[in-house]
Amino acid sequence: MYGAIEAGGTKMVLAVGDDKSNIVETTEIKTRSPRETIPEIMDFFGKYDIEGMGIGAFGPVCLDRNSESYGKIGKSPKLEWVGFSWMEAFGKADYPVTIDTDVNAACLGEVKYGNGKGLNNVIYITIGTGIGVGVYAEGNLLHGALHPEAGHILLPVSGRDGFEGICPYHKNCFEGLASGPAIEAHYGKKPQLLLDDMSVWEQEADYIGKALMQYICCYCPERIILGGGVMHIEKLFPMIREKTLSYMNGYVDTKEMQNIESYITPAGLMGQQGIKGALFLASLK
Repeated sequence: MYGAIEAGGTKMVLAVGDDKSNIVETTEIKTRSPRETIPEIMDFFGKYDIEGMGIGAFGPVCLDRNSESYGKIGKSPKLEWVGFSWMEAFGKADYPVTIDTDVNAACLGEVKYGNGKGLNNVIYITIGTGIGVGVYAEGNLLHGALHPEAGHILLPVSGRDGFEGICPYHKNCFEGLASGPAIEAHYGKKPQLLLDDMSVWEQEADYIGKALMQYICCYCPERIILGGGVMHIEKLFPMIREKTLSYMNGYVDTKEMQNIESYITPAGLMGQQGIKGALFLASLK
């Protein structure tokens, strides 16, 4: 059996499963301080004979296995977790621990079991409390010097109402303009209370389309998968596809883009892409 943690800023999903990522037991706990959260995690996994652990963690997080900081949280908005080390937390475990970002784990879950299955070049974007991008390129998750932070690409501000974005680092980055909290800050209501206001979703689709145009030019993926709470609003998908094609303006004309409905798709694992991806990480030798 393998253990998996999808460590989000709001909640943590814990699961035990087999080497095919079939889940035997799962639970959710609230993300509090490490001092409060880690004992709950250990209690859950203590019931099982675990052979490996996979963790998809919010970040920034060090992913360099050769570094003493492997698994350590960097400058996170979750201030209590800054400097926390997943490797130190599991230091006494007698099984290997593999760590990646939460969005990379979700991307991996979709590639292995969901709407990216069989493809070698996929990007997965979660649009919710924040915006993160997992990149699967030439059959491997992309890390680089740290890991992609493509939710923070700068976007031109649309509209004339003076909204500048909410990112404390960049203001008008993708996350600062189009995340769930950005929508609420812009319009003064939570996204679920704005469902009938088409101008909100036209604006949202415009920002997402601008971002996807840049990702297509940078990564040229075979498929783009969109997940996260904001993407539960299904009427966004046709608007996003239309905006993306408009911004591309015919520049990249691949066979994949000729069928835009299958090129830009929703996540395919009913919200389990992150935990299934973490289970797959756990099974890696």
